Amino acid sequence: MRVVNDDSGTTGNGSGGSGGAGGGAEGLGGAAYDVVVVGGGAGGLSAALVLARSRRTVAVVDSGSPRNAPSAHVHGFLSRDGQAPSELIRAGRAEVAGYGGDLIDGRVRSIEGRVRSAEPGFTVRLADGRTLRARRVVVATGLRDELPGIPGVRERWGRDVLHCPYCHGYEARDQPVGVLGSAPGAVHQALLLGQWSHDVVLFRHGLALSAEEAEQLAARGVHIVDGDVERLVMAGNRLEGVALTGDRVVPRRAVFVPPRMVPADGLLTDLGCERDGSGWVVTDASGLTSVAGVWAAGNVADPMAAVVNAAAGGASAAIAVNRGLVEEEVARAVADRRAGGRTRAPAADAAAAS
Repeated sequence: MRVVNDDSGTTGNGSGGSGGAGGGAEGLGGAAYDVVVVGGGAGGLSAALVLARSRRTVAVVDSGSPRNAPSAHVHGFLSRDGQAPSELIRAGRAEVAGYGGDLIDGRVRSIEGRVRSAEPGFTVRLADGRTLRARRVVVATGLRDELPGIPGVRERWGRDVLHCPYCHGYEARDQPVGVLGSAPGAVHQALLLGQWSHDVVLFRHGLALSAEEAEQLAARGVHIVDGDVERLVMAGNRLEGVALTGDRVVPRRAVFVPPRMVPADGLLTDLGCERDGSGWVVTDASGLTSVAGVWAAGNVADPMAAVVNAAAGGASAAIAVNRGLVEEEVARAVADRRAGGRTRAPAADAAAAS
């Protein structure tokens, strides 16, 4: 394994591998791998780990900008609850490296598929000019949270301005909690948060509520505050309240903000991967997209995936990738055997030789 972060245009191959790295990637130029994983978060590293343990040559290309970097801890991940996101990534990278996977620091500019071929093959071009070849690709590039332009929201994002009740609700338990009505999902969040706090306020901020939603909120004990949110009020290094137009301040210790989630799926759509009616790349249960040889894992295809879900998705993708590679190699071996006149099964050959 090598960690590559220079601009030399070269990379090292993983030390494992089944000898198949050159199969569908021959003739494409650049260092060859069985699989290139784009994105080194939980999903990408999990995929790389399973592939490296399957003795596949694998490279992980990562730009070092994880979505959860502002958060202090990862929660709801069995055996890793409370761990810093950076520590989870550090441990994952070490595990992948321990099985011979290559870790490449960089940003992928494009992925080009091999055309007019029975077997998939890809050229992965990095922004600094380096080029990799791959028989398969797993894209785990995540998503981008678009936040409302309210002063204080971005500055406190991941600390006391939050988005996921299952990730952060326990830490906000029994505290005065607010929900910003910046998206339709705000009502759902406000109803959920009643599980962790008896003092939940929904700041409508122009959000339209149906009669049914208003009734549900009232029945759940959620208070509705009309008016536009102007800014968040800080006291030292902590949230103190939410300021509305007219200088009214409602004390809150945590505010949940449903962001607009935008998938970082440009590499996938440039390859021709189909999206569904909601704008997310279509995959099967393993993460296989509509383009042969291309898998998606984690938030790039599933906006609701938590860290543990992303890791599981990466593992599922890796298993499917390896299975497909084995099937391809078996088919090629059978064709080669037949071309060489070896039409009998190995057991029959052994019996004849005895």
